[in-house]
Amino acid sequence: MTQTTLSLTAVRRRVRPSRALSFLVVGLLLALLLVFFVLPVIWLLLAPSKTAGEVVRDNPLSFGSFHQIGTAWRHLFAFQDGAMTRWLANSAVYSGGSLILTLAVSVPAGYALALTKFRGRKTLLVITLVTMIMPQATLVLPIFLELNRFHLIGTVWSVILPFSFYPFGVYLVYIYFGSSLPRDLLSAARIDGCTEWQLFSRIALPLAKPVVGLVAFFSFVGNWNNFFLPYLVLPNSEQFPVQVGLNQLLTSTPSFNPVAGAGLNVTIPELALAIIVAILPVLVLFVFSQRTLVSGMLAGSSKE
Repeated sequence: MTQTTLSLTAVRRRVRPSRALSFLVVGLLLALLLVFFVLPVIWLLLAPSKTAGEVVRDNPLSFGSFHQIGTAWRHLFAFQDGAMTRWLANSAVYSGGSLILTLAVSVPAGYALALTKFRGRKTLLVITLVTMIMPQATLVLPIFLELNRFHLIGTVWSVILPFSFYPFGVYLVYIYFGSSLPRDLLSAARIDGCTEWQLFSRIALPLAKPVVGLVAFFSFVGNWNNFFLPYLVLPNSEQFPVQVGLNQLLTSTPSFNPVAGAGLNVTIPELALAIIVAILPVLVLFVFSQRTLVSGMLAGSSKE
């Protein structure tokens, strides 16, 4: 009895240091996350409330005034006669237009790859997977040459058409239809006289709303945040999306470019406010689509 008690005491003594060590490791990781991810976001939210001098002099995590936020807002949207408004509108047109084409192509393509049999089906699936894992930068040059061949450089289609090419969306829809759509349901519908189009539009598509919402969200966010391709194919500032516009705004800030930014009201607070305004549509979309995103992520994870 005594030996058993001593053994249990020794085990507890061994467990306690390991548990304390694990808590210490977790605490350090959380502290690193706080320093490198949370604090920069807090600084970004507070920067528009200060003047450019206060941003440098005052406590980085202190709040300035609501009056300064209004001043930064007026300066930002007065830049180049309302360029920020044009850039936001351009981003909405590019992202929304490409989203419509993405859904119109990705959903039927994923359905066809998952539930129909035709010659070359496996080859198309392999090409889709290979293209999906390729870095986007590797496709910029051939896409640019193709757009130039068809004289589309500098037009709205030079952004919308490449944005509509979304193999990851095809793969998501393929996984959902391949694992979650009951084959017996489709067979019963065929026996009742449904055509293939009716099977897709009246049965498969209504059941696929979660994964369609997931594809739509990822596509919209990726298109909204895309910088490299619009930067190459759009030569006119009035056609820029907001991400490319932020680069021009950065070069017009005296803190980063004293020569080009001389005489302009664009300083660090205006630049921080521009970043907040640029990410706000994506944030709002995420907040209002969380339930759909969760359903889409779980779609296909189990079979009933």
